[in-house]
Amino acid sequence: MRKLVLTIAASGLVITSGWGQTLFTYGSNPVTKQEFLRNYQKNALNKKPDFSEAALREYLDLYSLFRMKVKEAELQHMDTIPSIQRELDNYRKQLAKNYLTDAQVTNRLYREAYDRMKEERKVAHILLMAPANMGGEDTLKLFKRMDSIYTAITKKKADFGALASQYSEDRGSKERGGEIGFMTSLQTLYPFENAVYTTDIGKVSTPFRTQLGYHIVKVLEKRPARGEVQVAQILVSTPKSRGDEGVEAARKRVDSIQNDLKKGVDFSKLVTKYSDDKFTVNDGGVMEPFGVGRMIPAFEDAAFALKKPGDVSAPIQTEYGFHIIKLVQKNPLQPYDTLLSQIKRQVENDSRAQIARELYFEKVKQTNGYKEYPAQLEEVVKRMAAVPDTGENANTFKTSDFKDLNKTLFTLGGNNYTQHDFISFAENLTRGRLMGQKQVVVRDIYKLYTDRIINDFQEQKLVRENDDFRNLMQEYRDGIMLFELMDKNVWGKAGRDSAGLAAFFESTKGKYQWEPGFTGVVYRFKDETALNKGLKLLNAKKPDADEKIMEELNKDGEALSVQQGRYEFSRMPSIAKDKLVKGKLSLPFRNEDGSFLVVKANQIYNSTQQKSLDDARGYVVAEYQDYLEKKWNEQLRSKYPLKVEDNILRAMVQ
Repeated sequence: MRKLVLTIAASGLVITSGWGQTLFTYGSNPVTKQEFLRNYQKNALNKKPDFSEAALREYLDLYSLFRMKVKEAELQHMDTIPSIQRELDNYRKQLAKNYLTDAQVTNRLYREAYDRMKEERKVAHILLMAPANMGGEDTLKLFKRMDSIYTAITKKKADFGALASQYSEDRGSKERGGEIGFMTSLQTLYPFENAVYTTDIGKVSTPFRTQLGYHIVKVLEKRPARGEVQVAQILVSTPKSRGDEGVEAARKRVDSIQNDLKKGVDFSKLVTKYSDDKFTVNDGGVMEPFGVGRMIPAFEDAAFALKKPGDVSAPIQTEYGFHIIKLVQKNPLQPYDTLLSQIKRQVENDSRAQIARELYFEKVKQTNGYKEYPAQLEEVVKRMAAVPDTGENANTFKTSDFKDLNKTLFTLGGNNYTQHDFISFAENLTRGRLMGQKQVVVRDIYKLYTDRIINDFQEQKLVRENDDFRNLMQEYRDGIMLFELMDKNVWGKAGRDSAGLAAFFESTKGKYQWEPGFTGVVYRFKDETALNKGLKLLNAKKPDADEKIMEELNKDGEALSVQQGRYEFSRMPSIAKDKLVKGKLSLPFRNEDGSFLVVKANQIYNSTQQKSLDDARGYVVAEYQDYLEKKWNEQLRSKYPLKVEDNILRAMVQ
């Protein structure tokens, strides 16, 4: 329902010469030609707008009524309702994300990601884990430790693989001398990807930090991108619990499968018979397409080694078992324009998106007089770091504990943001608890605080200075206010106003009639086999309850459904009304789809019958809504007389 309201939502007014001419007024409220045309063209829904006089007048009639309803919503202060304020605030923040970034930087990041996709790099690394809340001294010790490993490799010619096996804390690659195989863009943390693509082949990167800890990377080799491959597989698993005996049993099954393949047995049939991959067994073993770094290297290499669709690999053994792989298709790397929307989504959810955001925030600071007072921040950090970490109130704080801290931390756009403002923000964010290394935590919260202030500052500037943003916000505001008002006056009222609904039904109840039909039970059998089994149970001397009969017939799938209620013959064309006998099971009636109906009629009606309000409630509510809306529309048109400038309207006709 809301979507229908929003499709005719209005944009804000921007009055310019010619375009700013008043096209019509409703009451004392003018609407410009520009506003009308902007919405008229938007509602063409990608079709060429019809600029005939009849089409323009029809839309003007609808649009003027829409403006009247929005005006009523404004007079009733619908935008002050807390739920609407929250929805508007959430929408503004989501919408602003598209504007609060550096477009030049983001476009460069999209292109960089694609250019890196063209080349796959095989890498090894050493990781020393460093939690985000690790203190400064511990962080320095860890960096020095990684730096000594780096020095041993680059200066003393120590073996990278040996040191990775000895020191790396990445369990997945440690046993392989740090090797993690081939990778490409958008598959790992951005700082890690940067190290991989800026380090020469055979060389080792300088130590760098990610959210996981400190790394050094060795680039082993590179190759052109292989694109994606789609394969089908037969998996014969080798559970570790079965040990060597299980591996040998699996090997025998694989040999049997290979023999069947050589005899020409269809691959998909063997999948159904043998494969242990529950995710693909019902799809002929076909997997989703995948590229580099998505599968175990042995499986990936075997899949890409297949040349032509239909080619089948020799058995490949991995930690999961034995795989026999059949090539479905290979897809080369798609062009940039084809992948752009996918790249955008991945970049926006990647740490590199923060780079564009940070650069944008720096521009905002530079152009809006941002000035920071580090000494005053250090005062806050020192005081908050002194919060006790033992005792009854360990690690807890209140803003009121720091009443004396009220100096300016930074200024932006002529506004001062104080120590007290920040501490209040920190209390709300953490619920008054500082966990971990307090100095680190407080500085992290301060970064969040400054980002929030800058973001909110720019959001408000967008509303004032960006026509497109302001218009979209106005459209959304009008739409959700109107939705609330329509629910109050029409949609919800029809359901809530029981007395009004009953009176409306009484005045129109002649429209709501039961056609000839019956009340009783309808048994629907899937096929003739189910029918024969069901009739035996239903015609027994002491038949079981319907629920038990359904349970019996539906053991191997849905063979029987049972419904009870009132039915009209016109809606059940396969049932012959002259074959029904009150209180008895009917003969079977065959449906076009091969199913069968058996009816037990408790009462048969050969003429129309009056429906009760409960019987017709769905129809009555819908028609009552229409009645309420028409009545309301008439009241609005009376309250806001419409005056159209015909000469301006006719000038728009094409």
